[in-house]
Amino acid sequence: MTWSAKQYTVFEDERTRPVRDLLSAVPAFGAGNALDLGCGPGNSTEALAGRFPTARIRGIDSSGDMIAAARRRLPAVDFEIAEIGAWIREHARGGFDVILANAVLHWVPEHATLFPALLSRLAAGGSLAVQMPDNLGEPAQVLMREIAVDGPWGRKLAAAAETRVPLQSADWYYRLLRSSGARVDVWRTTYYHPLVDEYAIVEWFKGSGLRPFLDPLDAGERSAYLARYTAAIRAAHAPLPDGSVLLPFPRLFIVATL
Repeated sequence: MTWSAKQYTVFEDERTRPVRDLLSAVPAFGAGNALDLGCGPGNSTEALAGRFPTARIRGIDSSGDMIAAARRRLPAVDFEIAEIGAWIREHARGGFDVILANAVLHWVPEHATLFPALLSRLAAGGSLAVQMPDNLGEPAQVLMREIAVDGPWGRKLAAAAETRVPLQSADWYYRLLRSSGARVDVWRTTYYHPLVDEYAIVEWFKGSGLRPFLDPLDAGERSAYLARYTAAIRAAHAPLPDGSVLLPFPRLFIVATL
């Protein structure tokens, strides 16, 4: 799956607000080492550095384009291209005061083992801070899957929906992390983003959720898929009197502290 830093940052202010809200709930202390998992173009890393200005900050992402953008943005931070699963296997337990995972773990499977593994990479008193989109039931996501099945691209997109990991309940994550010895704060927030029109909703998801559905298609198929998706989005999101639309976006937040 390919990622575009340019496309992702079209709505940077809206995408960065949740990570600021998340980091505000992380206990304040003199963190020495902090890691941004799935750092993207560096907007979340910048927020992490602002929250813990004395910490040594590192960031990883699987996308070379994202890492290049992050390095341009924060040249003093150590960034590397790495998959989260590979990073966990290669790094010993303990050592990090803060591990931030903003809008990334919904792409990583096996949460029952993933979350305790991340927790085990924390130093005593450290915090794991996670934010995950919890919007698979929202029209924008449902329509992606329905159009993928109902079209000439059906075979190409047969596995597209499987790239996104369905979230467990807040209660499930709370119990899992408590059983690993952490103090846990968990909450769910729905943001309502005012966007100029239905085309803006499509542009938003072209930088995130639509990637698995668009990448396998050729140029003609991609254009046809997006035309059908845009029409469906228009029908699902009634415009306000000024022509703008509200995009509801539920997100799950977790702060687990040892």
